[in-house]
Amino acid sequence: MNVKKFDAREIALKILNDIETNGAYANIALTREINRQLSLGQLSDQDRRFITELVYGTVKAGATLDWMLSNYLSRPLTKVAPIIRNILRLGIYQLFFLEKVPASAACNQAVELTKKYGHAGTVKFVNGVLRNAARSPEKIVYPDQDKQPIKYLALKYFHPEWLIARWVKRLGATACEELCQINNNNPPLSIRTNTVKTNRTELLQRLKNEGVKCQASDWTPEGIVCYEHPGLSTLASLQEGLFQVQDESSMLVAHILDPQPGEFIIDACGAPGGKTTHIATLMNNTGKVLSTDIYEHKLTLTRENASRLGLTNIDTKALDAVNLDSLYSLKADRVLVDAPCSGLGVIRRKPDSRWRKTEEILRDLPKLQAAILTSAAQCVKPGGVLVYSTCTTEPEENQNIVDAFLQEQPMFVLETAGQYLPGQKRPDAMLQFWPHTDGVDGFFIARMTRQK
Repeated sequence: MNVKKFDAREIALKILNDIETNGAYANIALTREINRQLSLGQLSDQDRRFITELVYGTVKAGATLDWMLSNYLSRPLTKVAPIIRNILRLGIYQLFFLEKVPASAACNQAVELTKKYGHAGTVKFVNGVLRNAARSPEKIVYPDQDKQPIKYLALKYFHPEWLIARWVKRLGATACEELCQINNNNPPLSIRTNTVKTNRTELLQRLKNEGVKCQASDWTPEGIVCYEHPGLSTLASLQEGLFQVQDESSMLVAHILDPQPGEFIIDACGAPGGKTTHIATLMNNTGKVLSTDIYEHKLTLTRENASRLGLTNIDTKALDAVNLDSLYSLKADRVLVDAPCSGLGVIRRKPDSRWRKTEEILRDLPKLQAAILTSAAQCVKPGGVLVYSTCTTEPEENQNIVDAFLQEQPMFVLETAGQYLPGQKRPDAMLQFWPHTDGVDGFFIARMTRQK
């Protein structure tokens, strides 16, 4: 018996193999394959959701699945061919984490996939491993939570030990556990109303008519949170430029920058254009927003987004942000530095990113972040505004960068960023959002002004 041509598990396996063998990013590989299958008319919404769960769940559980498998293997998993490894991971994930999938279905379908991609020996091997796991789940024993809290949390909640160690030290074990739990949930889709073309009330109704279950965001006046939706590529409202996909905490950045109509604003690391287009929208499509990025192909995405949204006040320029001051010294009313960062605040949206990062990144990136901030600051006019933001939670990339910058640049003064929030104000001078306490992506925002 051959696997069906459009079997959901086979599609998931294809995506997992692309991620492991080609280094593809999970969200990009998944979207690409889902869109391809949708264009062929083969996938229902139920298929799409199941494939997404299989891919994201298997990738997310990464090291934990491999540890679980080690309890049922007589040889190291590294000695197993990559595609067979991924069949085993898919099987184990379904057996232990998908309650609605019968064990027989998980095992049988893994065997059918192995018949297609392996040989008689591997078929017997996969069948034996998974049926052993289904019969003997008691072999999976997690470390003692009190004696080995870091190892326990890392395995139980699918996070690398080095990151767990940092968060336990900084937040405590209980809060770290809460954060990990949130990181493992599937976050809702957040979108930003394009107020140049419509308003939030009208968009909410339009989305509901298109089969989207959604509600207004409590964080921003243009934000909408979507809990269930068809494939985005099928929504006419997206194609018509009525909204932009963007997380709620990311939307707060432009509000704290507080752009005004007619100004000249630089978004120093602007691609692919989420914050750039938000700034341009808040300026009522007047003035000029210059979006720079080191990669021209990413700026293409910014231009495409701007065009779809009907924004004409955006320019783009391929430029290394550490050299901004050489071209735009004292030219900008406001400058945003949404710095390249570790992305540890958004790992709930990028299931593979937790396994791609190492602690070294927190030693290397701050040098670049500081250099970009210093250069961008020289572009701010006297009396102008400088905002520094990241989608990470780590002080080396956030508070420490701003504190060091203010020590070296006394003409800049830190403002109370929390007072610029569009909704509930906060007393925080620098804002740090967390998924487990705020319900949004982990984000850092600081606002400074250049003295006249």
